[in-house]
Amino acid sequence: MRTSPALRRLIPRGIARPCLGMASLMITGLGAGPAGAAELRAEYRTYAAGLPVAEVEAGFGLGPWTYQMRLAYRTTGLVGFFYRGHQFNQVDGTWQAGAPVPREFQGVGEWHGEPRVARIDYRDGKPLIRALVPPNEGEREPVPPAVQANTIDNLSAIADLIHQVADTGRCESTVHTYDGRRATEIAARTDGQETLAPTGRSSYAGPALRCSFQGELIAGFRLQGNREADRKPLHGMAWLAQVAPNTPPIPVRMSFETRWFGDVTMYLTGVTVGQEAMASVR
Repeated sequence: MRTSPALRRLIPRGIARPCLGMASLMITGLGAGPAGAAELRAEYRTYAAGLPVAEVEAGFGLGPWTYQMRLAYRTTGLVGFFYRGHQFNQVDGTWQAGAPVPREFQGVGEWHGEPRVARIDYRDGKPLIRALVPPNEGEREPVPPAVQANTIDNLSAIADLIHQVADTGRCESTVHTYDGRRATEIAARTDGQETLAPTGRSSYAGPALRCSFQGELIAGFRLQGNREADRKPLHGMAWLAQVAPNTPPIPVRMSFETRWFGDVTMYLTGVTVGQEAMASVR
């Protein structure tokens, strides 16, 4: 079977996981458990070149002293047919001086029929790798310990952004993340209020705060990759809005660059509020 050029751009080896990795920077789930937190479960659908490429489930909830986060996603449509994969990430953390401090992160998935596992504990600002499958030695350059120090995981980075928006109404934030393989600097800024027009792809329309963000790889470059190309920052935007009473503003739409097929857009398609809302995010 022959495929069109547009379709071939959607299915090269390795596009789905990194693409959704950037997405996970902007739609992490804040899971059940923190005392006093409102629980949300949000669903998203992701499009590239006009075609659906992934479905995402996330939980949201910020407690006054602790947070838990969950995110699950899988490829769909033609991308799912040629590049089947799924991922589940979660983290437990605490707040210290208004900043997220992760305690334990884990990510479990399967891509190209091969397992991908990462388990990281955090002690005194140091990420401690408990499991990493496959090993990193054959994929990327090691990240120096000095660069690993005081980093957080991608899910905690979004907890920080949502916390900033809820507390100040602005997006300004700069964090350094480390996932056991790569270290990245992520910076966000406030663009201002915007009204999202109705669309059949989303359940939300109305006012939202638009945040621009940039992610730049600073260590953990691919061994067989193009270093200069990998160093080039990726840009995106997230629109955050309160979707239910007594809940923090969450991303209702995201648009971001990829290195493989241009811009990707994610749309909120549904929200559930209440106790145990996160239980089905897995």
